[in-house]
Amino acid sequence: RGRPKLECVFAGTPGVGKTTLGKELSSRTGLTYVNVGDLAQEGQLYDGFDEDYQCPILDEDRVVDELEDKMEEGGVIVDYHGCDLFPERWFHIVFVLRTDNTQLYNRLEARGYTGKKLQDNVQCEIFQTILEEAMEAYSEDIVHQLPSNSPEDLERNLEQMSQWVEQWIKDHN
Repeated sequence: RGRPKLECVFAGTPGVGKTTLGKELSSRTGLTYVNVGDLAQEGQLYDGFDEDYQCPILDEDRVVDELEDKMEEGGVIVDYHGCDLFPERWFHIVFVLRTDNTQLYNRLEARGYTGKKLQDNVQCEIFQTILEEAMEAYSEDIVHQLPSNSPEDLERNLEQMSQWVEQWIKDHN
């Protein structure tokens, strides 16, 4: 009761800072933070294994089913590299984080990404794949891209988002 009913999603290539931003925004605003990767791991919401990328394949339908109740409660931040698998009705705002390619390469390499997995993720960022998917899946006026290159960007993004959330709550309560 009294909890904001706002829902937003953080999308972007792995390594752009979604988790850091999502957890911090959650602690500042009281919104519930959900990391889809963690959710899938906890519930084993997989549909096989991708040999090329050496990772499990997400069962998108089961993930959406798993999230449905949480989304109806409201006040949720969803963190996942893509966002076009989620119903459009779920979100009031979509944030796509963007990072400079060289920096992203270094971040992913530090995470142990190599070969095809590393190259494909950097290319995904170069070609703005996630941003384009978001623009196609949701109304363009709710999709916002944010730079995520430095601690200063992080702080600026948090400040902007916190103000936006406060304003949204005022306008809708």
